[in-house]
Amino acid sequence: MYPAIEPYEHGLLDTGDGNLIYWEACGNPDGKPAVIVHGGPGSGCSTNMRRTFDPERFRIILFDQRNCGRSRPHAADPATDLSANTTQNLIADMELLREHLGVDRWLLYGGSWGSTLILAYAEAYPERVTEIAIAAVTMTRRSEVEWLYRGVGRFFPEAQDRFLEGVPEADRDGDVFEVLAAYGRLLADPDPDVRAKAAADYAAWEDAVISQEVNGKPNAYSDRPSDAVLAMTRICAHYFANAAWLEEGVLLRDAGRLAGIPGALIHGRQDMGSPVQTAWELAKVWPDARLHVVEDSGHTGSETFRQVLHELIEGVSPVKEG
Repeated sequence: MYPAIEPYEHGLLDTGDGNLIYWEACGNPDGKPAVIVHGGPGSGCSTNMRRTFDPERFRIILFDQRNCGRSRPHAADPATDLSANTTQNLIADMELLREHLGVDRWLLYGGSWGSTLILAYAEAYPERVTEIAIAAVTMTRRSEVEWLYRGVGRFFPEAQDRFLEGVPEADRDGDVFEVLAAYGRLLADPDPDVRAKAAADYAAWEDAVISQEVNGKPNAYSDRPSDAVLAMTRICAHYFANAAWLEEGVLLRDAGRLAGIPGALIHGRQDMGSPVQTAWELAKVWPDARLHVVEDSGHTGSETFRQVLHELIEGVSPVKEG
């Protein structure tokens, strides 16, 4: 990663519907625009993300998606209404930010949930995208959500039982979307103790799924600040209970809209939460994308994964278009 840097400008973008989106720009103001789309959903950006691109060559743009990170209102507050926090509105936020910053076209980089948002944005606005780099490919199909919250439980049955026991008994026997909706209600409960327990139970499941990875560490999600854990889990439950408000398989079906956009897909062979099958399927229908499977990596990456990503980004043309 490149040396730590500070933003040369930042602000809050008013979406016009009561949301303020935090954004910042780092690196070279005259460099090639590259926007980083964080995962989660609801995790927010970290300062380390600023270090992904060469600050001499790129204008590095980061933003916190609705209701997390430094955006307001924050999902940790149970009074915050998440009804306007949808994939379609996040796409609109990205386009509003692009216009606000005077960017004609930009490179998109992100991973995990961020890859779903990147693909949805790029398929809506392909003319605004120069290149795409995605780590840990997801498309948030119902089948993927079912795997993440139920299927992979065959490897972690104890953790899955604890996850299910976190919701009322009446909600445990339904499908995974009913379980996630139940978590969503608990995470917005007026009682702070109810919210805290639900966030802890949800984060413990996420911890378990990555626990066997080379970069996995105990309490990887649980050890984050309590407000960040509450916001992330609440937004995750909100999105995944609704399969991100995307028609099933639409991002794969419409991948032809990405024709002409160079893409790099980097995925860990050992990613248990998001199996490499999704990346494989996308690469087959996106002729301008190359899939790089990293054998020693899971969802959280590895040194090999980081090196592959670094080499791919180093190979991107620094020429600013327009």
